[in-house]
Amino acid sequence: MSFTRSMHTASLLPNGKVLIVGGHTYINDTSYSLNTAELYDPITNTWKNTGNMNYGREEHTASLLPNGKVLITGGYSVSGQRFLKSAELYDPATETWTITGNMNYTRQSQSASVLKNGKVLVAGGFNNEHLRSAELYDPSTGTWKITGSMTYPRGDHIASVLQNGKVLVVGGYSGKKINTVELYDPSTEYWATLESMNYARFCHTASVLLNGKVLVTGGFTNKESDSNTSELY
Repeated sequence: MSFTRSMHTASLLPNGKVLIVGGHTYINDTSYSLNTAELYDPITNTWKNTGNMNYGREEHTASLLPNGKVLITGGYSVSGQRFLKSAELYDPATETWTITGNMNYTRQSQSASVLKNGKVLVAGGFNNEHLRSAELYDPSTGTWKITGSMTYPRGDHIASVLQNGKVLVVGGYSGKKINTVELYDPSTEYWATLESMNYARFCHTASVLLNGKVLVTGGFTNKESDSNTSELY
């Protein structure tokens, strides 16, 4: 890549290329939140710079919309040390960014899930406090609306869209590692609390398997160290 970066996002585009966006870097021992974006072409095994975002950000989310555009939401900007509620859209056809509607809350380390109706559910995160709130983005209007809040505040969690269209949120951090699990129903816009995981964890992964189960792996656990544990929902 052209830039060193961490806490960025990566999105597989419909054309097979991979869009890398934002993140954190150090230049001459100074921290920066990047607004740069790059494209990886697996056919040529090369990188190229593409259009820059309007705002530098890290610990944001990236969501591939049904129309092929990529929605970037929230995050944190080292410049001004502020949390962000801005959102912007990347168009692969023009390689340009446009501002879209702001979220109702600033947030970083949130989750973002593309629902089967094409809307995007953003949940939780952190903005000097850990958040329970959730909101929905409508690509047809470019606007956000508040939806049901989670029972437990959390950031650095994982959200998975299940085969039935509901969204499973597991674990995260809220001043301590948590093992709580919640399920969002888009038809009612409410959350249900489910049986907790065996291990509290954050910065983990979750994969929806072909049989519909969800595999949760790794993360940080109560042992204050990386984990090699896994569990199935």
